[in-house]
Amino acid sequence: MRYIIPMPTLYIFAGLPGVGKTTLSQGLARRVGAAHVRIDTVEQGLRELCGLRVEGEGYRLSYRIAADNLRLGLNVVADSCNPVEFTRREWEEVARAAGTSFIHIEVVCSDQAEHRKRVESRVSSIPGLKLPTWEDVMNREYDREWSCERIVIDTAGRSEVDCLDALMGEIGHG
Repeated sequence: MRYIIPMPTLYIFAGLPGVGKTTLSQGLARRVGAAHVRIDTVEQGLRELCGLRVEGEGYRLSYRIAADNLRLGLNVVADSCNPVEFTRREWEEVARAAGTSFIHIEVVCSDQAEHRKRVESRVSSIPGLKLPTWEDVMNREYDREWSCERIVIDTAGRSEVDCLDALMGEIGHG
């Protein structure tokens, strides 16, 4: 008997802090059986273990971790703010170099009051990670113009399950 193994996919998340990226990306990873690579975890590890002032090192290390998993035939969910065109292209290159497909997913919260409440009330699930303030989020560099196709999930006023079901439908697993 011959088995057909589907091509692994790199799911590339993007969005400002507090919009629901991590919740949604973890839910997707569970549903599709993917490795979950979270930039916040990698960057905090570099700060704590290596004493680094982290700039782009977290992304570059995460690209390598994602590539290893893609080459093993695993789906990978990349959970990061992914705020600029440059990093979005680098994630694409990770998938291309591994011979896999990729899907861009932007998570937004169109209700500013809800977004602010989330940012101001959340607690870090990563020990030692200092979360950004609302002012930090508002002042963060984030390219809102995209030069490629992407799925946009607006989490405002929606449950985690509704958002995940909508995403699964968009990627063809619904």
